[in-house]
Amino acid sequence: MTFTIFDRLQSGGFEQALFHHDAETGLRSLVLLHDTTLGPALGGVRMQPYESENAALEDGLRLAQAMTLKAAAAGLDLGGGWSVIIGDPVRDKSEALLRAQGRFVATLGGRFIPVNDVGTTQADLAVIGTETSPVCADGDPSPMTALGVLEGIRACLRATGGDGNLRGVRVCVQGVGNVGAALARLLAAEGAELLVSDVDSRRADAVARGVGARVVDPATAVVADCDVLAPCALGGVVNDRTLPELRCRIIAGGANNVLAAPEYAAALEARGILYAPDFCVNAGGLTFLEERLLKHDDARAEQRVRQVGERLAAVIEHGRRSGVPPTEAALALARERLRPR
Repeated sequence: MTFTIFDRLQSGGFEQALFHHDAETGLRSLVLLHDTTLGPALGGVRMQPYESENAALEDGLRLAQAMTLKAAAAGLDLGGGWSVIIGDPVRDKSEALLRAQGRFVATLGGRFIPVNDVGTTQADLAVIGTETSPVCADGDPSPMTALGVLEGIRACLRATGGDGNLRGVRVCVQGVGNVGAALARLLAAEGAELLVSDVDSRRADAVARGVGARVVDPATAVVADCDVLAPCALGGVVNDRTLPELRCRIIAGGANNVLAAPEYAAALEARGILYAPDFCVNAGGLTFLEERLLKHDDARAEQRVRQVGERLAAVIEHGRRSGVPPTEAALALARERLRPR
């Protein structure tokens, strides 16, 4: 039997998938709404020159689903969604195209709240916001994502017998874009021993100089000898190739969809590697954005973001009591919040 887009939407529990083409600007865009049980779907606007429309769709579906779980596990009153623009952000992006994207998003009547992601900036979101509301263009969530990851790493250290002190702990930050660079700075301030990598060697060198880190080859960073691997780039880090070669005892980072497939959670558990579910440990940015939407001040936002560590500790403990990996425990807690009352 042929597997169709409708099969994929139904099997994944998606509410809606919208496809849009604007002839005047050449915009080819998708908005995927996964679940709005808890509130409007907040998600990124990712612009990439995907190799195919199917690749763009699959990326958006995975990210939308991850946002639902992230919001639910973090105790937020938000749903999960994502938007994908097919195109090269350097060559194809224009004000007209972004405004066309805004008009497309406006057709959802506030059910989708966009935020910047790979290939888009806060300035781009401000342009999109000239045609639709609300949008998240006020305040960069990256530092808060990094702060939540820091507290998550602390929780993992405690769960593996430590006291949460990062001094002398070797952490490999894979990817030093906005989130990874912010995390590296926080870790350096805590006295961690840092390894950093990035596909952009100049960016890796600049961050390393700033925090006193050692640069490692991005091709081998995932399997670097370290206490904590902090993936902060694209997903699929744990896969058939990397799993047997991992030399860390904790995986906790800012990237989404770190596991190439769900079954790797049990495989990591079997290897004695504590995996902090990505949708739990990187929820700081989303928490910050909800605080922004609620018009709360920065102090309140930081207080809530620091609770990422407490929530992760509870997930790890729940998993141990139930005899399941942390990912399964986190999914159970998230699904409980999403269950119709």
